[in-house]
Amino acid sequence: MPTLNLYTNVPVDAVIASDILRDATKAVAKILGKSESVLYHICCTYSVISIERCLAIFSSNFISVVQYVMILINGGVPIAFAGTEAPAAYGELISIGSLGPSVNGKLSSTIAEILQTKLLIDSSRFYIKLYDVEVIY
Repeated sequence: MPTLNLYTNVPVDAVIASDILRDATKAVAKILGKSESVLYHICCTYSVISIERCLAIFSSNFISVVQYVMILINGGVPIAFAGTEAPAAYGELISIGSLGPSVNGKLSSTIAEILQTKLLIDSSRFYIKLYDVEVIY
């Protein structure tokens, strides 16, 4: 289960938190490809051409599609970044597989964009660590 932990020194109210959780869940699922096979199956079953169109049609079922993505957000955390306490954020994304050069930049920039839009945190004040862990049996 991909898990994204976000920490910010910006206070986060319940409405904004809900928006961030929704947007980050969709973004992580899409970028990591965790939902593509399920969406592809749904779209083929109903003869829908694009994933985006499929999401629009089946948005009420989206929660079951991204059931294996977890997002946590912690607002109002004391953070100093580059020597100041200006709005900043730190994230850690842990995934079993799916990470690598082709997706890491996209993940980082997409999460940074969500934080810029919702919390006005400049992307230069966001740092994310990505952990690609192996399955151990």
